[in-house]
Amino acid sequence: MARYRLRFLLQEFDLPRGATILGRSSDCHVTIEDPLVSRHHARIVLEGERAVVYDLGSRNGVKVNGLGVKEPTELKDGDRLRIGTQELVFCRVEAAPATSAKTTGFLRHCARCRMPYPQEAGACPSCGATEALDEETLSGQFGQTAQAIWSVQLFLEVLERALSLQRWEDVNRILRRATMQVEERLHRGEAVDGPQLAKLADGAARASVALEDPAWGLWVVQVYRRVPVVVPEEVVGRLAEIAVRFPSDMAEPVEHLAVHARSLPAGPAEGPAIAALERVRASVAPMAQAKS
Repeated sequence: MARYRLRFLLQEFDLPRGATILGRSSDCHVTIEDPLVSRHHARIVLEGERAVVYDLGSRNGVKVNGLGVKEPTELKDGDRLRIGTQELVFCRVEAAPATSAKTTGFLRHCARCRMPYPQEAGACPSCGATEALDEETLSGQFGQTAQAIWSVQLFLEVLERALSLQRWEDVNRILRRATMQVEERLHRGEAVDGPQLAKLADGAARASVALEDPAWGLWVVQVYRRVPVVVPEEVVGRLAEIAVRFPSDMAEPVEHLAVHARSLPAGPAEGPAIAALERVRASVAPMAQAKS
């Protein structure tokens, strides 16, 4: 009897007999981190040799090969399912799989926006460019380190969409999961990708400002105190906004961050960021004292 899989990015998920639920909720069989995906978005049912997809009343619908489906629709090998902004490929396989979640394919980096994407996609799903950075191509099996980098990159992509849509519940949920991955890497003593950390820190600081809550800004401060990297100047600017709103909460952490930044070897590129951080430190202390 034939077996079926869903290919999502560089992952392949074996579909069991019966129903498979896809959606944003963690209780789904396949969870997709995308603010445009409903909590329980779609269901795929395997019965005998047939596979049928059902839209579970999702907010943004289900598309098969570019066409929206309202009624139960039978899937065929190679059909492309569009759920939110994500595309999944339905595959028929004759041989029994070796594992239930197999990684495959090649990871490329877009020459225009630097986003990673699977080579088989042909074009960057973020900006549509077809040019890749050959010198940065990661080939072969999608190993643990590359998988972690790709996973954080996905969080960053959906975080940016959630911020732009002002969906604050989603923002908090995505930040919790993305920052947990960073914390786990630091706990294991593994390096954290600097550009990714900068984007995550910027998103977290923006959330702090929008939510009028210093919690995510404080996380940004503490994580940069644990890595041998000077906090980027644009992130310092976000921290300055948070410090103006919450001087009592931010004064001491910013002071410690400034001390840590001064202890790091810094070149000309880091100089403006350190100077900006010193200005924030100097301005927030008097504000904190005035409020005390």
